[in-house]
Amino acid sequence: MIIVKHIDTIDGIKDLIFEQTYNAAIDRTRSSYFYRGMRNADYDLTTSLSRNCKDAYAELEQPMLDNFINYVRIEDPSINESIWKAMVIGQHYGLPTRLLDWTHSTLVALHFANAEDNLDKLSQRDCVVWRIDLRDLNRNLPAKYQDYLNRKNTFVFSLDGLAELARDIRQYDQDMGDQAMVCFEPPSVDQRIVNQYSFFSAVPSGITDIEAFLDTHTENTVKYVIDKKLRWELRDILDQFNINERMIHPGTAGIAKWLARHYYVKNRETDTGK
Repeated sequence: MIIVKHIDTIDGIKDLIFEQTYNAAIDRTRSSYFYRGMRNADYDLTTSLSRNCKDAYAELEQPMLDNFINYVRIEDPSINESIWKAMVIGQHYGLPTRLLDWTHSTLVALHFANAEDNLDKLSQRDCVVWRIDLRDLNRNLPAKYQDYLNRKNTFVFSLDGLAELARDIRQYDQDMGDQAMVCFEPPSVDQRIVNQYSFFSAVPSGITDIEAFLDTHTENTVKYVIDKKLRWELRDILDQFNINERMIHPGTAGIAKWLARHYYVKNRETDTGK
């Protein structure tokens, strides 16, 4: 089921930031929670492939990936290693894919929840952080996928592990049906993936409504709706943690975006909701 929690105080944000899971077997805190921050609480959980290709995504996905591999291999011959690596690289550079971005960091998720292209909107709409529990999600996986996790003593797949179990997307879709999906850690193709503590879920074609799937097949999914009145204060607090565009998007573009926000002058009427 999906549990909806509304956060309207900074204390509520603190509880979100520090929520963890304790593993008694190793006497350590090892969280199995992954997070996704979105700037508008009304946005649905959808993949870029679904948004871009609408109802034709199933027939257009493979040709688009094939063409991407064909055009990119001159720059990166390793893209041929697996369809999943090609998908990760494509997602990283803006290609519509079935991958959904997650992070292991609550702070990074809060950054994306409070990242607005138009800063006037920062105080005009609630934002959201989604939380999934991988141990909860993995219970739905087919036996061979669960066996792999048990052999590796982990709760998250590697890219190579996913490629070992499903060499192509057709096999993956057959394995998952509408009952499960895999979450995996991408290779560190650049510093951005490292800084964002990135992970992906590969949404099978059988799952046409991600939120309905989570509501039916999980018990520990949480949707944190963050009140719009907190967003400017939270945004400034995140800067004090060094969670900002300069760190999340390392390079000139990230620095420029961070400085633009740092020197942004608030419209008092707009930013107070008047």
